[in-house]
Amino acid sequence: MLQPARTKYRKQQKGRTRGLATRGATLAFGEFGLQSLECARLTSQQIEAGRVAVTRHVKRGAKLWVRIFPDKPVTKKPAETRMGKGKGDIAGYVAPIKRGTMLYEISGLAPEVAKEALRLASHKLPVKTRIVIREEGVLAG
Repeated sequence: MLQPARTKYRKQQKGRTRGLATRGATLAFGEFGLQSLECARLTSQQIEAGRVAVTRHVKRGAKLWVRIFPDKPVTKKPAETRMGKGKGDIAGYVAPIKRGTMLYEISGLAPEVAKEALRLASHKLPVKTRIVIREEGVLAG
């Protein structure tokens, strides 16, 4: 699973994920992309499940870019533990994403195959998404 190699601080506050993405919202590498239409926190397992779904469908015949990385730690206290006694231990890492964030990009495929691969990846994610296509230098949704 994806997680940072090392961090400055072990634990972070939860924070909020609101608004539109200003960075990472356009196609930068591939011809087709999967764009988020909601704000959410994607776990490293969900990101990996989407990546595996795409690579299995295209049989490793394309170039895939994962544009998000889970670098925010999420803590959890053990079951049946009383309140207090400090913050819990790290349970995993999430990637906070805003509306419009490009999640995956793919190139080197026929449009039908690429759209189906990204559709399969979208079913693994807890957010509504749309497929974005690069058109002769202009983006079309």
